[in-house]
Parts: sequence; structure tokens; C-alpha cells
Amino acid sequence: MTPWQTIAAEARRESPLWGDALRPESEPEAVFSPLADERYALGLETIYEGYLVHYGTSRLFEPEDPDVALLLGDYLYAHGLVRIAELGDVEAIRELAELISRCAHLRAEGAPGDGEVWADTAERLCGNGGGPAREEALAAHARRMTALVDRRSG
Repeated sequence: MTPWQTIAAEARRESPLWGDALRPESEPEAVFSPLADERYALGLETIYEGYLVHYGTSRLFEPEDPDVALLLGDYLYAHGLVRIAELGDVEAIRELAELISRCAHLRAEGAPGDGEVWADTAERLCGNGGGPAREEALAAHARRMTALVDRRSG
């Protein structure tokens, strides 16, 4: 099962609201998990999906109601952190909690730089980092964030 199938299946099992919010066609694309150790991939992508539900264009979900979107994003954040906690890596949990907090602050301030914060965090999770993989991740992130701006203004 791919990470996206796992995220979607577990969300559907968790709540009919989450199941109803699933997009008819998913857009699976690993963004920041290729920068981290493979064992963090599912948790990191789950947290990132929550971030996209809150602030960008989700690969899996398209809730119509903004209140459902807020709750779904929070659910995905929490579920991703649970996945990482199951690995027993307390430092990774601290890193990811800081990531969520820093990015929320950047969004509240309307400041740029969230992609770099995501990439830096993923690289600290035992990643190889740098080079083309980082640039690909930042470009993919920019597409997910730009698509929302285009959709809202169009």
C-alpha cells in the first residue's frame, strides 16, 4: 500500500467526514519525505498533508466546509505525529512539533520561507539533504501552495 493509500484508508476509517472529503482523483507526490530517512516517510507525508489541507492544495482531500478542513488538517497533524511517536524517536517529535509551530507562525505573519523550514526539518530527520532532491522538494511545495492561491483568486 502506498503512503497515500494508507493515509486515505485510515482517514476514511476514522470518520465519514474525512471519507467524504477525499478527492475523486488523488495526486500522490512525495514532497519532503525523500529528504528524510525512509522510516519517517509515512508520518512526515501525513503531517505535510495536514499542512496542505490547512494552507495549500491537498493531494488527497478537498473538504468543502472550512470547519471540516480545519479539523481534518488537525487530525492529519496528530495522526502523523502518532506515526512518528511509534518509532520511539522523541527528538523527531520535537522537530516536527517545532516545524508545525514555525510554519503556523509564518502563515499567520504572511511571511515566506515555509518550504525551507520543511526541507530543513526533513533533512534533520536523518536525511541526506541538499542538492537536487532539496530543489525538487521546494519546487513541488511551491506548486502545492501556488495552486491554492490560483484557485482562490480565480
